Amino acid sequence: MRHLRLIAALLATAAAPLAAQNAATPAETPAVPIPAALTAEDMPPIPLDLAERARPYLEARGAGFAGWEPKTRAVLISTRFANVSQLHRVEAPMGARTQISFEAEPVRGSYAPSKGDLILVTKDRGGDEYFQLHSLKDGRLTLLTDGKSRNQPGAWSRDGALVGYSSTRRNGVDSDLYVMDPRDPSTARMVHQSKGGGWAITAFSPDKASAYVADYNSVQDVDLYRLDLASGTMTPVGDPKAEIAYGGMEIAPDGTLWVTSDQGSDFQRLGTLDPATGKFNPVSTEQWDVDGFDISDDGTTIVYEVNEAGSDQMRILDVASGRVTKVDALPAGQIGGIEIAPWGEIGFSFSSAKSAADVWSLDPKTMQLTRWTRSETGGLDTEVNVEPRIVTTKSFDGLEVSGLLYLPDPAKFAGPRPLIVSVHGGPEGQSTAGFMGRNNYYLNELGIGVFYPNVRGSTGFGKTFVSLDNGPFKREDSVRDMEALIDAVRANPAVDADKVGLTGGSYGGYMCYAAAVQLKDKLTATQCTVAISNFVSFLENTNPYRQDLRRVEYGDERIPEQRAKLTEISPLTRVGEIEKPMFVITGANDPRVPKSEADQMVAAIRANGGEAWHLVAADEGHGFAKKANSDYAFLAQLVFWEKHLLGE
Repeated sequence: MRHLRLIAALLATAAAPLAAQNAATPAETPAVPIPAALTAEDMPPIPLDLAERARPYLEARGAGFAGWEPKTRAVLISTRFANVSQLHRVEAPMGARTQISFEAEPVRGSYAPSKGDLILVTKDRGGDEYFQLHSLKDGRLTLLTDGKSRNQPGAWSRDGALVGYSSTRRNGVDSDLYVMDPRDPSTARMVHQSKGGGWAITAFSPDKASAYVADYNSVQDVDLYRLDLASGTMTPVGDPKAEIAYGGMEIAPDGTLWVTSDQGSDFQRLGTLDPATGKFNPVSTEQWDVDGFDISDDGTTIVYEVNEAGSDQMRILDVASGRVTKVDALPAGQIGGIEIAPWGEIGFSFSSAKSAADVWSLDPKTMQLTRWTRSETGGLDTEVNVEPRIVTTKSFDGLEVSGLLYLPDPAKFAGPRPLIVSVHGGPEGQSTAGFMGRNNYYLNELGIGVFYPNVRGSTGFGKTFVSLDNGPFKREDSVRDMEALIDAVRANPAVDADKVGLTGGSYGGYMCYAAAVQLKDKLTATQCTVAISNFVSFLENTNPYRQDLRRVEYGDERIPEQRAKLTEISPLTRVGEIEKPMFVITGANDPRVPKSEADQMVAAIRANGGEAWHLVAADEGHGFAKKANSDYAFLAQLVFWEKHLLGE
């Protein structure tokens, strides 16, 4: 997908003595070995027989569409066969997946449009998110950037000759804009010296004389500019003072500027933008967010996806007539990576409750769907996986909030069942209906339900909804939403109200800590991953390029009144009220939520005599990307929940 998803691209979740797990395990109770990069503190051993029971769920994989090879009509996919995801090439539908990158870290990449002579790859080190750009050939990477700064690819020119990207090379903080022919890294040149961490090149004009630039201030506010690449002159598109969001941008062959924007609406719509006036002319009519789109090389067709209550729907627009065709052949699920090939075929990724992510294509003329990959699911029958039901309720102030509830098969697990509440990160994110992966183990093998709430501040429900938690004085309103939703699902007769746990990562991790304090009477235990424990220390220590972006969302700790409120609402301030067991998971290289956020929370709980398991990965960042680490973390969570929800 050549257009840029701004949010994904720019925001793109005291050590204690080692516990008995690091000591010798009795021979009569074989335990799973701890991966070399992990440190397990105050945690029990993981029984080997648990790993054997769960193994099929650990061996499921998915495939993501990464682009078309223009010359041979092969597809580029991302999938994992060893420890991390790598790039593979598939020459024909259901053909062999031929691995073409072989790195110790996960990589992402795309072919140069039109030319197809080069794959541009991004890679970091141990999850530090200091991404470097590389070219990939014959299984080897050639470094294109400085190896030190943080670099983010933006747009390709339509002919594949140039790529735009942002880099913190100048001072380690600001995202300056660069243009380069990736075939010759010496051609890299700065075209705009930026202030702030939210800048990106989103599209090139057909003649490559200018580029469109976005300055991401928040999920609600993105400023657009036209940049003359020769002179460096930056011309605003519309009024930068107006609070308008733009999610994607493409320039048609005739120069028409297509965007997704919430200008004049509560939701992001697809339409054209006048670069002189900034006036937006919407074309799509759906009352939901348009999350992504692509334009055919001849400019006659646009394919876009609509997020309808957490499930993606595909639409095909005939530009000349304005006629929209719905793609009805796909079940409820998640669509990603949409890209129209030069010959008109639409490539994309798709997953659903009963299907892991795989690569598909659609012929827009015949509406024929073609499956390109069939990812392994550990030998499991995915048809037994349950579909979610939507739960809605009114929060404390009358706002309607909702979530996705997955309940185990009552024929297999009779009576009220335990439940895990899983809170998404962001907070500018959304829990959606897709493949549950290893979490199906809870439902299918343990009879534990899973509930995914979407509290205020979540995307997908309009710009008014996403703004309702902004700043320190509204922050805890989202916690009250979570309480209302937990009350709603605990009232369900299929749920055991006395056996409810809660988990979350990143911002969801803050919600997890907050729930451990404020909702402790409704929960039996919490499991918090890469979580914010103190908003002040988080804002002071998060990576410098992110500080101003996060201050817009959470508040500014440099302003005394806001600092005081941020301290008041921080879970660490009320850590003495945490009474239930907690399991904390941390990436030592996390640039977003530093490891110190977990260290101070774990230390404080233990100082108060509380139970706090702690699992730390030396080679991970904001979440675990390596299979060995994520497998161990998942098994450790099973031990935790079996103990606290099933009493085992």
